[in-house]
Amino acid sequence: MSDPIFHNFSTAPTHVAPFSHAVECEGWIQLTGQMPTDPDDDSAPLAEGVEAQTRRVMDNLIIVLEGLGLGLEHVLSCRVFITEFKRDYDTMNEAYKSYFPVDRLPARTCVGVTGLARDALVEIDMIARRPD
Repeated sequence: MSDPIFHNFSTAPTHVAPFSHAVECEGWIQLTGQMPTDPDDDSAPLAEGVEAQTRRVMDNLIIVLEGLGLGLEHVLSCRVFITEFKRDYDTMNEAYKSYFPVDRLPARTCVGVTGLARDALVEIDMIARRPD
């Protein structure tokens, strides 16, 4: 196995904990879960509501993918974490699915959690693969 590559990008949101934006090994890439923080102003308040926060999270993940030279078409799997599962599940799904073609939805797990960093309502991570 080759050595992993630890990626960090100045255009991506500021880290909210000690991690890399993505780690790559042999074409497989694990993107760290992103928060709905503003990539240009880490101190800005989070957007109101799960729809806006889901869109900010997805846009932040796209920034990381672009830093890797990839796009959403390279995403194989996502994990979604939401703090208000019953209240926000349907709304989050509507925002989330708008980012992917209907016939190219990644595998996914969605979990209700008791809390997220920065009091966010949603966090999403991804697994992607470089094309051969």
